[in-house]
Amino acid sequence: MNNANSDPLLLAGKVLAIFMQIAMAFGAVALLIGMPALIWFRADILAEYVEEVGDPSVSLPIFSLIGIMLIGLAMVAAMFVFFGKLRQIIDTVGQGDPFQPANADRLSLMGWLIVGLQLLVLPATAIGLHLAQFADKIKDANFSLDSGFDLATILLAVILFILARVFRHGAAMREDLEGTV
Repeated sequence: MNNANSDPLLLAGKVLAIFMQIAMAFGAVALLIGMPALIWFRADILAEYVEEVGDPSVSLPIFSLIGIMLIGLAMVAAMFVFFGKLRQIIDTVGQGDPFQPANADRLSLMGWLIVGLQLLVLPATAIGLHLAQFADKIKDANFSLDSGFDLATILLAVILFILARVFRHGAAMREDLEGTV
């Protein structure tokens, strides 16, 4: 039986998944602190923005910024769960028992999380386009917007769904084999 701590690849995968979960947790905390802070300090932020733009009739879309932050929070939460499921799969591989129905469910959930992330790009892009008009008014502003469906991410989702089926089939075959012995 292979132990996850003795296999360098499994250990590296587990460490990376833990690191990514910690990074997602920090991101979530920053967003959860940032949203109320943005509302609380909106008058000061707006005054700075008006001073930078030089036009007092211009307003800063605070609630659009909060919308982007909410979408970011949903994305960070999805990735936290994604890396948690990956850690659980790595643990079962390290224990020598990866072909179990729970891993098939984990892979399927990971696929749906990736699909959800791609769908969250749509409202984020719409809000980003709305915010772009405000960034254009700030001198020396460097604003770029990259959006759309990422083919590599869609491919990842398809691979995860296929692997879920492979793991489900492997678990069923193992149960059949154990039943005949």
